[in-house]
Amino acid sequence: MIFLTALPLFWIMISASRGGHWGAWMPSSISAFEGTCVSIPCRFDFPDELRPAVVHGVWYFNSPYPKNYPPVVFKSRTQVVHESFQGRSRLLGDLGLRNCTLLLSNVSPELGGKYYFRGDLGGYNQYTFSEHSVLDIINTPNIVVPPEVVAGTEVEVSCMVPDNCPELRPELSWLGHEGLGEPAVLGRLREDEGTWVQVSLLHFVPTREANGHRLGCQASFPNTTLQFEGYASLDVKYPPVIVEMNSSVEAIEGSHVSLLCGADSNPPPLLTWMRDGTVLREAVAESLLLELEEVTPAEDGVYACLAENAYGQDNRTVGLSVMYAPWKPTVNGTMVAVEGETVSILCSTQSNPDPILTIFKEKQILATVIYESELQLELPAVSPEDDGEYWCVAENQYGQRATAFNLSVEFAPVLLLESHCAAARDTVQCLCVVKSNPEPSVAFELPSRNVTVNESEREFVYSERSGLVLTSILTLRGQAQAPPRVICTARNLYGAKSLELPFQGAHRLMWAKIGPVGAVVAFAILIAIVCYITQTRRKKNVTESPSFSAGDNPPVLFSSDFRISGAPEKYESERRLGSERRLLGLRGEPPELDLSYSHSDLGKRPTKDSYTLTEELAEYAEIRVK
Repeated sequence: MIFLTALPLFWIMISASRGGHWGAWMPSSISAFEGTCVSIPCRFDFPDELRPAVVHGVWYFNSPYPKNYPPVVFKSRTQVVHESFQGRSRLLGDLGLRNCTLLLSNVSPELGGKYYFRGDLGGYNQYTFSEHSVLDIINTPNIVVPPEVVAGTEVEVSCMVPDNCPELRPELSWLGHEGLGEPAVLGRLREDEGTWVQVSLLHFVPTREANGHRLGCQASFPNTTLQFEGYASLDVKYPPVIVEMNSSVEAIEGSHVSLLCGADSNPPPLLTWMRDGTVLREAVAESLLLELEEVTPAEDGVYACLAENAYGQDNRTVGLSVMYAPWKPTVNGTMVAVEGETVSILCSTQSNPDPILTIFKEKQILATVIYESELQLELPAVSPEDDGEYWCVAENQYGQRATAFNLSVEFAPVLLLESHCAAARDTVQCLCVVKSNPEPSVAFELPSRNVTVNESEREFVYSERSGLVLTSILTLRGQAQAPPRVICTARNLYGAKSLELPFQGAHRLMWAKIGPVGAVVAFAILIAIVCYITQTRRKKNVTESPSFSAGDNPPVLFSSDFRISGAPEKYESERRLGSERRLLGLRGEPPELDLSYSHSDLGKRPTKDSYTLTEELAEYAEIRVK
């Protein structure tokens, strides 16, 4: 009854299933250790209308049909059983309560098989149930290892033994678990079909060294000599670790080289020899040899061995050094920088022996190292003067190679001192000379006229770039009353600069205002006035003094005594302007901006300024005569 009280849920399930039909319920399989006992739980049912006075039952072994004369395990009417079960079988259940639980003691391997129950209610009311239970006689505990054990990941290994003998209860202990972890007994657990098992758990984190470890579990029964042991080997999966590899190899060009790579892993790794991302040889093996015949300088470098499986990978490299002249240096660094930034330039090459590396600019050595494969050049706070071409040269006793590279320094516009305005004839030319990187946009502003002219307006502005210097020329044509104010503004993404352009030779503008036609007219008028005044004065003197002495000669005024300031310098201005154009390398006449009348209009429509100038010249001549 101890066992029956331990199965309340099983019997509740069976009782709930009673529906007045022939049927039986028992575990489909059950196991027991040899020499122990086993209780096969059983429950049956029959139609309610039968209402027998006494209920009998029979257990058969391996066959449900009496006509086949199967061995009788237990029979409630006669207590006659097969010799194999004499003294070994008895009924634990009460057939009147429809409980047919069977107990077998001192089980042995020959008792393993199928067990059937037949209900006997008297007369023709007998029924052999097709439901049966298979008894398995075991000698070892069941060690359950997860299907996958990975190094570094905690696992749970369990030891399970049947606990279906109410007379003998097993005790579990672990064997060979030292260094793995401390076991924990989980206790007695009921299985789905009403059977019971004793379970012990072992939690640990395996390492690659635990692969193949033999772990055991022992089931013993107190007060008996019965002991049963079971073992399981741990199959620990772990990623590869390369354990064998060449050290650095030096070889002379044309010699034979062998590179060996060996790795430890579970499962075995895929070994691959690679160089610069190219697979040279691969195979699933514990070691792999790479043969290089007649090595050349092209085979100099770093070789990698990659070992990988489903759980990870490992790789190691070996350097092969072949004697040869330096390779063409490679330059890795900032090729474009902003003024004020720090620039780091790395020049590297490969050779054996290591080369002498030098970086220079315009034949000036900036940095050098001896017997190194890399050279780093640091340029703190770069300026426009650092812009230009650099060379990296590598050399050893086998040869010399060089690489050129350019450093571009970007900076805000700088307006140079050559920027100015100059007048010639009736035109004013303004030069705006800008140094910048990247190329700036240039605009000319005339504040007095509220006019801004951009360099994109090719009709009025001509621009030409030489290196980092941009020269823009604005040409103004017209009668300017005074030298116009011209402001040049240069702008790029790093900033903008403005400068009011100074005028060179401002006194020459007078003749530029008058123009060549006005100058001729003014000079002719001046001569006429002088001649008229001279003759009038002579007549007056003759009238007032009929006789005069040689010492009273009147002053005579020659036209050569009157020189208009700036007139003799007209041709000099033209010559200087032509020289400036040649220095700038202009192609043809630059375009002009007409701000007033042309030369041909001066004779047709004289301005107020031209009349005023004529009157001033006449007054000046009269004063000189007096």
